[in-house]
Amino acid sequence: MNKLSSLLMALVISLPSGLWAQDSDDLMSSMTFDGIKLRNIGPAYMSGRVADIAVDQKDPGTWYVAIASGGVWKTVNAGTTWDPIFDDEAVYSIGDVTIDPSNSNIIWVGTGENNAGRHIAFGDGVYKSENGGKSWDNMGLENSEHIGDIVIHPENSDTVWVSAQGPLWSKGGQRGVFKTTDGGKTWQNTLEIDEWTGVGSLAIDPSNPDKLYAAAWQRQRTIAALVDGGPGSALYTSDDGGDTWEKMTVGLPKTNMGKSSVAVSPIDPSVVYAIIELDERKGGFYRSSDHGASWTKMSDKVSGGTGPHYYQEIMVDPHTFDMVYMVNNSSAFTMDGGKTWQGMNLKNRHVDDHAFAFHPTDPDFILVGSDGGVYESRDNMASWRFMQGISVAQFYKVAMDDALPFYHVYGGTQDNSTQGGPSRTMRADGIKNSDWYLTMGADGHQPATEPGNPNVMYSQMQQGGLMRHDKLLRENTSIQPQGKPGDPAERFNWDAPINVSHHDPKRLYHASQRLWRSDDRGDSWTPISGDLTRNGNRLHMPMMDRTWSREAAWDLGAMSNFFTIANVAESPIDENILYVGTDDGLIQVTSDGGANWTRYEVGDINGVPANAYVNDIRADRFDADTVYAALDNHKEGDYKPYLIKSTNRGRSWEMITGGLPEKTLVWRITQDHVNKDLMFLGTEFGLYFTVDGGDQWIELTGNVPTISFRDVRIQRRENDLVAGSFGRGIFVLDDYTALRSLNTDTLEASAHLFANAKTPWYRQDTLHSDSQGDDQWVTENPPFGTTITYYLKDTLKSAKDIRVEADKALVEDGQGTIYPDFDTLEAERREAEPALFVTIKDASGAVINNVKAENKKGVNRVTWSLRHAPQTAIITESSGTGGGFYGDPGAFATPGTYTATLNARVDGVLSELTGPVSFDVVDITERALAGAPEADRIAFQHEVEIAQAAVAAANSTVSDLMNKLKLYRVAMDRASGGASLEGQFENIRAELYEIDEALNGKRSQAGTGSRPATITSRVNFAARSSSGTYGPTPQSHEQLGFAMDAFADAKSRLGTMIGSTIPAFENALIAADAPWVRGGSLP
Repeated sequence: MNKLSSLLMALVISLPSGLWAQDSDDLMSSMTFDGIKLRNIGPAYMSGRVADIAVDQKDPGTWYVAIASGGVWKTVNAGTTWDPIFDDEAVYSIGDVTIDPSNSNIIWVGTGENNAGRHIAFGDGVYKSENGGKSWDNMGLENSEHIGDIVIHPENSDTVWVSAQGPLWSKGGQRGVFKTTDGGKTWQNTLEIDEWTGVGSLAIDPSNPDKLYAAAWQRQRTIAALVDGGPGSALYTSDDGGDTWEKMTVGLPKTNMGKSSVAVSPIDPSVVYAIIELDERKGGFYRSSDHGASWTKMSDKVSGGTGPHYYQEIMVDPHTFDMVYMVNNSSAFTMDGGKTWQGMNLKNRHVDDHAFAFHPTDPDFILVGSDGGVYESRDNMASWRFMQGISVAQFYKVAMDDALPFYHVYGGTQDNSTQGGPSRTMRADGIKNSDWYLTMGADGHQPATEPGNPNVMYSQMQQGGLMRHDKLLRENTSIQPQGKPGDPAERFNWDAPINVSHHDPKRLYHASQRLWRSDDRGDSWTPISGDLTRNGNRLHMPMMDRTWSREAAWDLGAMSNFFTIANVAESPIDENILYVGTDDGLIQVTSDGGANWTRYEVGDINGVPANAYVNDIRADRFDADTVYAALDNHKEGDYKPYLIKSTNRGRSWEMITGGLPEKTLVWRITQDHVNKDLMFLGTEFGLYFTVDGGDQWIELTGNVPTISFRDVRIQRRENDLVAGSFGRGIFVLDDYTALRSLNTDTLEASAHLFANAKTPWYRQDTLHSDSQGDDQWVTENPPFGTTITYYLKDTLKSAKDIRVEADKALVEDGQGTIYPDFDTLEAERREAEPALFVTIKDASGAVINNVKAENKKGVNRVTWSLRHAPQTAIITESSGTGGGFYGDPGAFATPGTYTATLNARVDGVLSELTGPVSFDVVDITERALAGAPEADRIAFQHEVEIAQAAVAAANSTVSDLMNKLKLYRVAMDRASGGASLEGQFENIRAELYEIDEALNGKRSQAGTGSRPATITSRVNFAARSSSGTYGPTPQSHEQLGFAMDAFADAKSRLGTMIGSTIPAFENALIAADAPWVRGGSLP
């Protein structure tokens, strides 16, 4: 052994040495755990809310879609396939996407959704891409929070105007029209109005880029109310490229305005359109034919539905003069400049539109973006194609049942019903839209399931519309609690809580301003409290620094109930301990099942705002006195995380927000059922976990885009974390049990290994079509087999790696490095790369397989496919590494107990790093017919595999010899005595053809119809008929026997050929003075 090998062996054996060196301060970090990947299970069944659409006018098959709370998506093939292109940026909420008209590679994105909905998220300014969305730069306006429109100069890419709406929940920020003339490096606010008024809509005259129009919008929303207008709202125009602005008044309303939108006719730019909201949800559609100098009211048309604040945008058709579209819950269009309106065809598509886009040359083409996704029409709105590849559902809350073999996940979505679907399927192609289903229509909110009975679950629509769903009947029963005569009106939260008791699966808790209990699955209810809220008058609360009378821009229809119970918790330890959290800053506690309540003001807690909304409250699973609460003050413009813990049932609290970024409000918390210190958080910008009870939170980043997670739940049977995002569907962290054992102390070890306690044993269903086109949405199941989680404190390093790292450290210290001697460099060149692998053994200790693992520091995963190591003949490096007609290579392992160890190979030295860990492979199949015993199946599969390898080896040998004959022919032609070898040569050729015929039949018969069975075909039948879990049939045994009997003769003849015939012929070639032939003895 040379010095290099000795050194590396010592390093491998002494694992905590420099080979594994890493600062302990860095170990408990997101980077360490990035190898734990979450799985997005969709759905794209009904997609989600769209804010804007841009069609490349130079390449109309390229579209960009701004998702209200799901980033930006792009297609380059007119919607056949879609890719998210904004996942790694700081925010996820989008209000506008605009393509530079003079350079289609330049894309601008305005972040922060551009309406005043109760559930919208904030942004951090405008972004720019110069490569079609491959990379992005934040160009400023970070405090605008909501962007309405971005307008780019038609000939000068450096000149851009942005309408900044400003914060929705609070005053200040960046509001107005901002202009840049240097591509976004600097900005000037050219239309600044006041601290409550921004600009929601911006339009440019296509024939004169100095002429612009803007609609200013004054508004504020709080938890309690929405005032959607005021004296600051107005329409403006500019004649000098937006440097100065003039208010337009002639023919326009003199009263307060609300949300308005302006648009310019591309056919006759002197014609300008505006839709204007007035007080009390009134308003109208206006038209100017003189560049905005004067206006004429054409109709009383105004957006309806949930209110103008949510829609109220207009788009002008580029092909038909005076044709204008208005987004609405049921969108409409006018063909006469706004005098009359027609409803758009809504058959087979979602309502609640927010965006339209058009084709540059096809007048029958239109794209519509709604709360349910993107729709395309190519026949002037007569029919619609749904873009099913955009998975952006907005989930408020989620729940899981305990169905077998795989649990189902349910979620209540914004405007897309309550949806249910499998956490995984038995199909190899994964989860499709067709696997998802509805349990209730309308807006979906918090669902719940009954433990032990997956056929009963609960769905609800907004404000407590609770339903019990019978999955077998596919039928709902309304069970919302109803008051008695004389009771005050029940105020149910927009997203009212529904809890199934930890102590009795028939017991439910639901809440309005009172807490309700049912002991019969909701058939009857009893209030177990009085009003647990502050119960004030929200219409008397200040809005925009003042109070308002009835004649104002109140949007009462957009104001969900206030002074409600937002969340409920029952102690898993003591059924009499209950907690409620309200939307007006109260936590109430009872220790006697509701007979008596103790009220706590969240504002009395150090560092907590007075009226913070209680997003979540959770009773500890292990200690009856401990409770956690997530508080939310974002609707006061405060985005800080407020996460508190009490160990005395709410009498005192401490903040547990260590490691959470400043603008990361907390939505939900859940606690592991085994390790009391392991908890998970859903926050505004990601998922977090803690292993120390909340002292330090670490972000889970593996396969997670920037998105809001509004709920986190644990499926305890499978130890899965299920997280509902508000804009990218549902994510699953499969089997997180490794996190129970990893902490600051344990990460100091060199390596750790963990395995799924139980792995389901079944054969994946491959009987499905793969020829239905590329536009189908599909997401992957977990990798099939047993997933092994392993931890490396550092990567395994070669001698070169160690030397290069040492040189780098010297350079960083300002020192020089020495050129290595050539013996060292040669030793490095010869050294094989370090390798990491997991060894699987059965209960007897026999090695089943060695599974290659990634040599990467941190926590990572690898999956054993439940296959024995293939015994396939090694013809090429890839032999036995891919699936074939009969399934994956290697015999399918039997159910039973197995162990895994983590091993390393460094410079030819093997070492076991950690293990063994044990796990069970459990049969979950249901069979119509009983097959062969497992021992017989696996034994026969091994026998077939050996037979296949032998036949493959024979075929390969024949092929090699056939190729060698070609070289012999060349050598004979060049040999002085070559003519004397012709007879031997022909005899060899004839024998090889006869052996090949025995193996494969007469090749000249190929393609001519039925052929007699051959050795190869019989072995293949034996493999094909025994490849499933049913095992071999009598025919399987019979055909294998026939094949191997015939093969014995072919093998013998081939052995003679290799052992004596070929060597003798090669000697004869040498004697005949032939040149050396590759493969022969060295001359």
